[in-house]
Amino acid sequence: MAFDFIRADVNEQKTKSRYRQLVCAQIESSVVNTVINDNMIVINDKSYLNFSSNDYLGLNNHPLINQALQEGADKFGTCASSSSLVTGYHYAHQSLEDEICQWLNKPKCLLFSSGFSANLAIFNALGKTAGSHFFLDKLSHASMIDGAYQSNATVKRFNHNNIDHLSNLLQRREQSPNKLIASEGVFSMDGCQANVNELAQLAKAKQAWLYLDDAHSIGIVGSEGQGSNSLANVDITMATFGKALATSGAFITCDENLHDYLVNFSRHYIYSTAISPAIAWATKASISLAQKEQWRREKISELSELFTRLLADNIELITTQSSIHAIIIGDEKKALAVSDLLKKQGIWLTAIRPPTVAVNSSRLRVTICANHNTKDIIYLAGCINKAIA
Repeated sequence: MAFDFIRADVNEQKTKSRYRQLVCAQIESSVVNTVINDNMIVINDKSYLNFSSNDYLGLNNHPLINQALQEGADKFGTCASSSSLVTGYHYAHQSLEDEICQWLNKPKCLLFSSGFSANLAIFNALGKTAGSHFFLDKLSHASMIDGAYQSNATVKRFNHNNIDHLSNLLQRREQSPNKLIASEGVFSMDGCQANVNELAQLAKAKQAWLYLDDAHSIGIVGSEGQGSNSLANVDITMATFGKALATSGAFITCDENLHDYLVNFSRHYIYSTAISPAIAWATKASISLAQKEQWRREKISELSELFTRLLADNIELITTQSSIHAIIIGDEKKALAVSDLLKKQGIWLTAIRPPTVAVNSSRLRVTICANHNTKDIIYLAGCINKAIA
C-alpha cells in the first residue's frame, strides 16, 4: 500500500501521548462597557475559561476593529485577488505598511500571509548562497528552524539566551561577511524575553544583522506596544497580526535594500496572493488601539503578578514578564492528565508536548490576557494547585 508510513506514524503519536486532533471552538462573547469580552470558549456545548488564547490584548471582536473590517471590505473587497506584484497591492496594504514603519521607526515594511511564511521567506532569501551563516537561538520557532535549514546557509544554534556561546560561534566566522543572528523577542513556549540589547550590541560589534521574530512581543512590549524595537535597534523584525493585534497575516520591517531584494527574489512574497485588504484596513485600527491603550499591558502585568504569587511553591513556573506562563509538568501523559482535570473545572488549558517542546518538558502554557480579571486568575491558580498537588 502506498505511503504506509502515514498510519504507522500516527499510531506512534498515540502510543507516545503526543497525538493531536482538531477541536472546534466557538467564542462566547459578552458585552462589557461596549467592549466585547472574549475570555470564554465553547467546545462540544460546554463553556470554558480560555487560558490558551494568544489574544493577549483582548482585542478580538473589538467593535472598532470589526467596524474597520467592514469599512475595508466595502472600500476594497475581502480579497486582494492576486499577488502584490500583479494587481493585489491595494491602498489598504500601503497604508498599513506606512503605519507600521512609523510605529516601529523603520524605513520599509512588507506584508505576508502568515508569520510562518514570513520566516521562511527571510531565511530562504538571505540563505541563497553557501556563504551565508545563520546563528539561531535553540528555542527559535519551528518556522525559523525550517527556513534556516531549507536554505543554503551554514546554520549554528546557540544555547538559549546565551550571549557568550553566541559570541564564540560568531568569533569562528569573524571573516565571513554574511552573518545573521536570529532569535525571538518573546519565546512562544517559555514566555521569557531575549536579551535584545545584548544581541543588538553583539550584532553591531561582529558586523552581523539581528533578526527577531516578534510574534509574541508586538503589542505587549514597549510603551506603545512596539515590541523589541522599543528596546534596541533591530535590523529585521517579523511579527504577526494574529495574536495581540487580533487580525491575521504578518509583516517584516527592514531597510530599503533588503525590501527591494525581497520584492524581487522572495518566492514566498512574489507568488502568494496578498493578504485581504479588508484585514489590512482592520489591522490599522488594531494597531491604533494597541498604541493608545496602555492599560491593557498594565492589566496583563498585574494579573501575571497575581497568578505567580498564588501558585503553590511545588509548581515549576518559568520566570517571565510576558503574557505567557509555562508550568513545566515533564511527562506527556501527566501533562494531558492535568489538562483534563482542569477541563472538568471549566478551564481550557492545552498541554504542550514534544516535538513542540523538548522531551521531558511537557507543560501547561498559560496565557494571561487583558480580557481576564482577578476572579479568573484566583480560580485558575486554585485549580492548578489542586490538579498538580
